[in-house]
Amino acid sequence: MKLFIELYLDEDVSVLLAKLLNARGFNVTTAHESSMLGRDDSEQLLKAISQMRCILTHNREHFERLHRHYIETSQKHYGIIIAKRRNIYEIMSRVVILLNKITADEMENNLLYI
Repeated sequence: MKLFIELYLDEDVSVLLAKLLNARGFNVTTAHESSMLGRDDSEQLLKAISQMRCILTHNREHFERLHRHYIETSQKHYGIIIAKRRNIYEIMSRVVILLNKITADEMENNLLYI
């Protein structure tokens, strides 16, 4: 059983968000830190899965499609959070609320919007 969600930020999400969340005690890594810049969305999701992390992205259309594919083919992922583009501090606030309310086990195979 895994309680705390660990995040992987897709390359379209500001690395500042990772710094802000890490400073608040959350375990967050980025596509940049994982040498995944320029990789497509399916590779980004596979990287997050390999690290047992929930992925956070702004790319709604592609990740909705990937999520459906994973569910239809009974493949496991550790969650997808789609954040509307807005002020970085508002995104951080919404992520913190989510991370404090949902466990990693509850996030597994789910797609949420913030």
